[in-house]
Amino acid sequence: MNSYFGYVRVSTIKQGETGVSLQQQREAIQRYAQRNNCEIIRWFEEQETAAKQGRPVFSEMMKLLRRGSARGVIIHKIDRSARNLRDWADLGDLIDQGVDVCFANESLDLRSRGGRLSADIQAVVASDYIRNLREEARKGFYGRLKQGLYPMPAPIGYLDMGQGKPKAPDPAAAPFVRKAFELYATGRYGSEALAGELEKIGLRSRSGKSISHKHITRLLNNPFYMGIIYIKQTNETYPGAHQPLVPKSLFDRAQNVLHGRLNVRAIRHDFLFRRRLRCGDCDYSLVGETHKSFIYYRCQTQDCPTTTIREEAVEQTILQKFMELRLNDEERRYIASQLRKLKAEDTQSAEETVAAMVLRVGQIEERTNRLMDAYIDRLIEKDTFEERKKTLLMERTDAEEKLAEMRTGRFRVSEELQYFLERAGGAYSAYKIGNLDERRDLVDSLTSNRLLRGKSLEITLAFPLQEVADRLKTSHGGPRRDVPRIWNRLLKSLAQAIHNQSKKLVEPVTFPSAA
Repeated sequence: MNSYFGYVRVSTIKQGETGVSLQQQREAIQRYAQRNNCEIIRWFEEQETAAKQGRPVFSEMMKLLRRGSARGVIIHKIDRSARNLRDWADLGDLIDQGVDVCFANESLDLRSRGGRLSADIQAVVASDYIRNLREEARKGFYGRLKQGLYPMPAPIGYLDMGQGKPKAPDPAAAPFVRKAFELYATGRYGSEALAGELEKIGLRSRSGKSISHKHITRLLNNPFYMGIIYIKQTNETYPGAHQPLVPKSLFDRAQNVLHGRLNVRAIRHDFLFRRRLRCGDCDYSLVGETHKSFIYYRCQTQDCPTTTIREEAVEQTILQKFMELRLNDEERRYIASQLRKLKAEDTQSAEETVAAMVLRVGQIEERTNRLMDAYIDRLIEKDTFEERKKTLLMERTDAEEKLAEMRTGRFRVSEELQYFLERAGGAYSAYKIGNLDERRDLVDSLTSNRLLRGKSLEITLAFPLQEVADRLKTSHGGPRRDVPRIWNRLLKSLAQAIHNQSKKLVEPVTFPSAA
């Protein structure tokens, strides 16, 4: 009895898991072997599309056949062996060398000229079929991308909702993904430390395993989480229809840390004012150190006249500054009455701001269309097109995020002014009861210069907070008591500053020419 190999193949792993197609192929090959007095001495099973060259199992079998390890091979059909012409040519070489290649479902005598011609024609048809199938699959793939749909398995933090539907946030994993970006953006975690922290709070891979630091790096680099689909193989970007998990501003901060645009170091001692105090003489950051259970900050430069200062003294100075921002009952009542009037007048201004942002989004869309026209007309290369398209897409994402915030009332002068005054007035109490991160945030956002000169600590409130702190002072140092006059001036000044800031958010961005 002649010895033969049996070769079966399915195009996808999913088909291999069901096993139906493989089993049918095996049965057909076994029946053929029995009829023709052949013995199957080894089976070769592959779960790989024949459109790809270099199938490992197929290549191993071909190598053994060239060595004469079997009389020949029995395959179910021609399209199971040769849906690309390179593999069919290799089979043809084996046939010319005398190896018996048989097809269980087709009566072809490959030793005759007519049988060989018929097989060649079927191989060409099979190759054309897979080429057309690949083209149709490519059209479907890019059709989904143009609709904002991600035609691949959902990344961690999202769920697959079925064909033709955008990915949806995973209620179990999405909060952990947001937390990963928030923690990393602080600059206090490396990828390995972050992986350990996420493991503590419960983030796992889909298989239930711990998240590796390499997986964390891929996660932080994936713009899918801010609503943009990026295809690495072709370096193409598309706007996604799915709900973003993180805003673009947070994604950008994490990217700055990830790519070294922010100076991140391992923290041995997490002092409250670490890298927040500077020497007024040499302009270096003061370094914290513990001595006899007290925390001191001092300049590291030799012969610098700046001396050390205790952490308690720094806190006392900051609290004194925040105390100057506290409002009395009369001020709070007057401000509340003025804000009510301002809110009534604020609607038209807010509508104008929203309209300006809508115009900006439209301008970005117009630039994108012009860029596409330039690419279609072959005025720019593909790499240049993708780079500029990605930039415009980022700009559009940022603008749409701000537009959504504006439509919910954010950036209205009255709302921002009320938030500003509440934050300023409550800074003293918030600092007293806040944790380490909350106190740092108050110091970072409400103060600017924090300099130590000799033994004198100078702390300046950020603009326009200093105006609020100085509201009751006069040029001769005496207190002012005219609350309406003081706050009419202050509210007008603060509202103008907030209005100018909101105008900057909607100013059109100048982009390089698409051509």
